[in-house]
Amino acid sequence: MIGNDIVDLLQADTDSNWQRKGYLSKVFSADEQEMIRQSANPCQLVWLLWSMKEAAYKVHSRRKNWHVFAPAKLLCSELNIHGQLASGIVICQRHRYFTQSSVCTDFIHTIASESFPIPPVRIEISSYDPAERSYRNTAPATVSHHGRYLALAYL
Repeated sequence: MIGNDIVDLLQADTDSNWQRKGYLSKVFSADEQEMIRQSANPCQLVWLLWSMKEAAYKVHSRRKNWHVFAPAKLLCSELNIHGQLASGIVICQRHRYFTQSSVCTDFIHTIASESFPIPPVRIEISSYDPAERSYRNTAPATVSHHGRYLALAYL
């Protein structure tokens, strides 16, 4: 089972003021907040960590029937960033989820899996039109959309 998340960085910048007082402490652990403070690109790291948490949550909620999205309860660790690729682990209720992310100029996309290495996944990222639902007929394993983007992942 996999989860996927996409963050449209332009939309995130428009919709969210992550720098406002109290925001980081509601979403991120003390260690994650320190990573953000020390980052050369804190805005990008906020959305990378968010995307990792959201992708892992999608697996965990289906697997464990846990339908409370409490981002501060999902803990990111072992984050490795190499250019436009990132990998890490998200822990939720003592379960480990492995993540792989693509960090692009306009979006961040993450896949999460219970297994490592993450199984081969075909990813399709396209423009998102809320009125268009034909992608459902293609039976993706997981769907994510945000702002201008739709991300479909197939096993």
